[in-house]
Amino acid sequence: MRDKTVSSPPLRFLIYPAQGEVREHVRAEFFARALSQRVGRPIVVEMARTYEAIDQELAADRVDIVWATAEQCNAFEPKARAILRAVRAGRYHYHAALICRASDPLTLKQLQGTRAAWVAPMSTGGHLLTVRYLEAQGLAPSEVFAEQRFVGSYRNALLAVVEGAADMTSLFTTHPDEYTVRARLAERVGGAARHLTSFAFTGPTLADGLILTSRLSETDSAAIVSALTTMTHDGSGLDPLLGSFNIEGFALASSQGLVRPFSPAQRTEFLAAEVDAEERCSRLWSFTGMAFGQDVSGREGLSLEEALPPEASALLGALVRATRHSGVGGRVEYRLETGGESRLYTAEAAPRGAPSGETAPRTTLLVRDITEQQSLEVDLYRLASFPLLHPEPMMELSLVGALRYANPAANHAFPDLQVLGASHPLVETTLEWVRRGKPGESPPLVHHGGRYWELMVSVLQETDALRLFVKDVTSRKQIEARLLHADRMAALGSLASRVGHEMNNPLAFLMANLSFAREEIGRLRESLRSDSTSSRLEDLDEVMDALGESLDGAERLKTIIQDLRTLAREPPTHRARVDLHPVLEDALKLVRNELRHRARLEKDFQPVPTVEADEARLGQVFLNLMINAVQAMSEQDAQRNVLRVSTRTGPAGEAIVEVQDTGAGMTPEVLSRLFEPFFTTRSNSAGMGLSVSHAIVTSLGGTLRAESELGTGTLFTVTLPAT
Repeated sequence: MRDKTVSSPPLRFLIYPAQGEVREHVRAEFFARALSQRVGRPIVVEMARTYEAIDQELAADRVDIVWATAEQCNAFEPKARAILRAVRAGRYHYHAALICRASDPLTLKQLQGTRAAWVAPMSTGGHLLTVRYLEAQGLAPSEVFAEQRFVGSYRNALLAVVEGAADMTSLFTTHPDEYTVRARLAERVGGAARHLTSFAFTGPTLADGLILTSRLSETDSAAIVSALTTMTHDGSGLDPLLGSFNIEGFALASSQGLVRPFSPAQRTEFLAAEVDAEERCSRLWSFTGMAFGQDVSGREGLSLEEALPPEASALLGALVRATRHSGVGGRVEYRLETGGESRLYTAEAAPRGAPSGETAPRTTLLVRDITEQQSLEVDLYRLASFPLLHPEPMMELSLVGALRYANPAANHAFPDLQVLGASHPLVETTLEWVRRGKPGESPPLVHHGGRYWELMVSVLQETDALRLFVKDVTSRKQIEARLLHADRMAALGSLASRVGHEMNNPLAFLMANLSFAREEIGRLRESLRSDSTSSRLEDLDEVMDALGESLDGAERLKTIIQDLRTLAREPPTHRARVDLHPVLEDALKLVRNELRHRARLEKDFQPVPTVEADEARLGQVFLNLMINAVQAMSEQDAQRNVLRVSTRTGPAGEAIVEVQDTGAGMTPEVLSRLFEPFFTTRSNSAGMGLSVSHAIVTSLGGTLRAESELGTGTLFTVTLPAT
């Protein structure tokens, strides 16, 4: 490749949607790389979403090379630098064959009321050519057909006819005869081709091909034309590159006729020889008349050593002798220094019977220069191995969820994939998302195996398959959840601060008045007691009870307001150095009575640094965690249950406190909302304890985390910075 490739801006090469398969797209990329090496300019391949998108890009002059339909080539020809028409079966034009079911043959006169399946509105062979042909016969498709629909590909259109969903379609063909059509049908639908037949042919049209736009310079355009019209037949072994376009080569043709014939001069070395038992070359032929850097014309009758350079003849002679003695063909690759550069060759030898009048068999020899092909194959294998080596899970499914392929990453991430098949959560979600078919909808998300997986789904119309890329977004979802939680807490904190302030004054009046009323009624009851009026005393007792309950409610409301103000991120008012072990011991004393009936206690207090905190607020945190842990364990499993409280020093010198239970555990959904204010799974709880504890710990610069598993238990971890 010339140095120019590195510094020149890339050429934009647009291919139309029919080239959408991964295999075909890789080959198109490979084709672009080969072309890039030959013209000395980098070429970037892109796939257009629709045929209409190609028209838009051409009209806006935003593309250099376009693989276009015949219609687009014809329409854009006056503005283009050149149009390179595709050559198939030696022809650069084609026809459209009208196809129907073999069991229900049609004629043009029998089309009235039938159903047509077309490829796409801008497909020449699959729609436009046939429509124009019918109109020329006086048959307007809109009046003739009871139904017309577009199905996206030749394969889908043909299968629609086979399955009875349509009565006719059209297929491009290089020759208007049944034999060529049968080959095309087999290529598209395999064994189903026997159920189809042709009943009419259109006239010819120039083939589809490549548009070289005016964005290209004359020099670049000429280089591309030269490269493309010689790529296939110059002996370089690059024929597979054109397989993605289903063609044999390119011809520089226009509506005025063939500009350059499809018989390009050969360039790369290609040597064929027939060697007799004496190792003499009875036949010796090369495309260019050159082999291994020297002229080999007119050397028939000479030995290999005389006809070829020594470094080549020695190796080829050994291959010929091995083939003659074993009777089995052989192949070898080797490098030779030719013209001052290292070239890679492949040589193949095969035994051949003795010619008439001779007894000794001969050996045929074929030698090709594959330097360019080998350098390109490195990129081809890298591109083609993408699904296999992709680091994230990738799958291909049928339209009903049958697993066709899963790369190693998919089988590793989902070991149950092969077992569950179509009932696997990822597959079920994929099928449901495809069924809904809402354009622009966000990729589906699946929670499976304790992790969150984002699915990217694409429908492969040509093969009736679904391609599925799966990305682990657990970390992202956790970050989003924390950000959402922080946002909610900030909003709630601001609200709590205002609400708490507004409620404090009326609550103070309410509590003062309740206390005053209770005291006054108490004195009144004592005075009435001396009058021995039992009925009136009973009434007063009920009033006293009601006032007591009201006062308890007011006290509880006061506590909630204090908790709300804590959520407002108000810093603790009395900070000091705090030793965590005494605070934990005090909290354990408060839960010891209830703990005795539910679980046994295990303590593991390792040395920890002191922390700067409000001791009372910190005690409230540990008490909340222990109460939650104790209440999560059932009295029926008291012998098995364990409350474990431990402390240790973290790797960065921080203090770590862990409170672990062996209770019922929590679901991922409950765990994700654990620190939300007012969220609770118990009917007798306000749902403030853990949210307040979280607010206290974070106000001290620490973290409060929870881990839980159903049937195993829950672990709370408090991390606080050292003083």
